[in-house]
Amino acid sequence: MTAVAVEQKLTFFTYPSCTSCRKAKSWLLENGISFEERHLFKNPPTAQELLDIIKMTTNGLDEILSTRSQKFKGLDRDINDMTVSELLEMLSDEPRLLKRPILTDGENLIIGYNAQAMKKILSPRGSKRTCA
Repeated sequence: MTAVAVEQKLTFFTYPSCTSCRKAKSWLLENGISFEERHLFKNPPTAQELLDIIKMTTNGLDEILSTRSQKFKGLDRDINDMTVSELLEMLSDEPRLLKRPILTDGENLIIGYNAQAMKKILSPRGSKRTCA
């Protein structure tokens, strides 16, 4: 009996006016990669999706948190004093705190536009990796 590889659905969290998001989308389209596009602010990742994303990172929250954003700089709380649940809920409620774009197939994760990582991970022979 032969095992059949099941292709995972690629989810692409994006914001249309983001330059990196537009570059990533163009790359996906040019390379014939199918994906589910989710507007990061209109349909943000849930707390559970964010937890799943963090589990795929190498450096945890640091890889997905946009610490240079005005939204982050304007926080009135120290994220180090928050529980994981509080943090995930805050990120889901305020997706401007996330780096973008976020691409994931449930096993692999790419944060930001990274054509080399996209080519390696999204090719049929790509190995499981996380790139930031």
